[in-house]
Amino acid sequence: MLISLTVGKVDAGVAVLLTQDKRLIEFPSILLPPHITSGSIVDITVARNLTSEIESQAAFTSLQNDIFTTFGQRSPSPPTLRCRNATQTSVVLEWDPIDLATADLRSLSLYRNGSKAGTIPRPQETRSTKISGLAIDTEYTFHLVLRTSAGTYSSERLQVKTHKMTDLSGITVTPGVLPTPLRQSLEKAVQRIGAKMSDTVRIDTTHFVCTEGRGEQWEKAVEGNIPVVRPEWLEGCEREGRIVGVRGYYLNADPRLRQVGPSIAVQQGQQANHGPPTPHSATSGQASPRALSTPQPPMQSSEAVNEHAGANTSHPTLHNASTDGTSEDEDEEDEGDGGPPAPPPKDDPEPKSLGEEPKVRMHDRAYFEKRANGAPENAHDHDGRHEEDAEDEAEEDEAGEDEGEEQKGKKRDPAADGTSMVEVAL
Repeated sequence: MLISLTVGKVDAGVAVLLTQDKRLIEFPSILLPPHITSGSIVDITVARNLTSEIESQAAFTSLQNDIFTTFGQRSPSPPTLRCRNATQTSVVLEWDPIDLATADLRSLSLYRNGSKAGTIPRPQETRSTKISGLAIDTEYTFHLVLRTSAGTYSSERLQVKTHKMTDLSGITVTPGVLPTPLRQSLEKAVQRIGAKMSDTVRIDTTHFVCTEGRGEQWEKAVEGNIPVVRPEWLEGCEREGRIVGVRGYYLNADPRLRQVGPSIAVQQGQQANHGPPTPHSATSGQASPRALSTPQPPMQSSEAVNEHAGANTSHPTLHNASTDGTSEDEDEEDEGDGGPPAPPPKDDPEPKSLGEEPKVRMHDRAYFEKRANGAPENAHDHDGRHEEDAEDEAEEDEAGEDEGEEQKGKKRDPAADGTSMVEVAL
């Protein structure tokens, strides 16, 4: 097909051609013959190339088949999650190798009770994980979420319930260096309690049992923070019928820290013979009979406390209130009956008899009234007072008073003792 076109305008890249019916067509300038200017007329032949069209269609169809074969026939598979082992406070989960088909991996995450628990590291290599810190005898729901370039795929929900303290089936022990008799008894104990035994340390190993801390498996257990205990720990679990603490069963632990008690069968036999436990034994907060019967040190009497306080005046002591209404002064007087009386303090005047006390007070008052009026002190005042004192002493001797009253009847010089002066002032 031949078409004649008139060149209207020629640019560096595009030329404008005009048809006979005055239509504009943009045509690449590079395809025009050389030396073309505005007003030139060019003839263009147009024809269909069927050979090239068939070849191009065949190439496109082949490409579509390759894409469908590579990416359209298989897709990633959802992960399959299952429980490998469960204990009182932990769960070990495992899954099959991830099938990504032709897709690219984005991430693999673990969810617990609908919330994200964490991302699995190296998901194409890791096949299991351990979740610790769970509650005892509690049900949990887990599932995996696989994210790929072909989409997101989730596993089915897996419900797992942690064990009770009396369920020993979750124990998985790995034996280490043990004498042959101990290893044989360990295997029998594992079978009796329904536990499991593994020759190597795995992710579900709960305890490493040995008598000597050495060997490759022991190093793996220590590196994985797995408790290393003696064979007596498993015997304690069997005897108690529940999981017991491992503190007293470490290799270097004190045997006195171990929880030793009767077995479950013995406890059931005792309950069958003696009936149900009494309220005192059933109550955990009740004190034991040994604690109730512990003898207390004897309390010191009030006299002994007072004697101790008198001997050690520099240390504070506690005094109990007297129940009979007597004071401490009366107790001291009772103590003084057995020996000579202690000398009275200097600040207190010596006691006087009822007959002589008014006389002494009158002499003291007269003496100090003279001193207050400005009269000089002379020897006559003292001599007169001393003479009266001598007469008083003679009267006491004649009355037959004992030696203790004579000592009380002696008078001191009021000038040397400030007690009389204080009494006059009052």
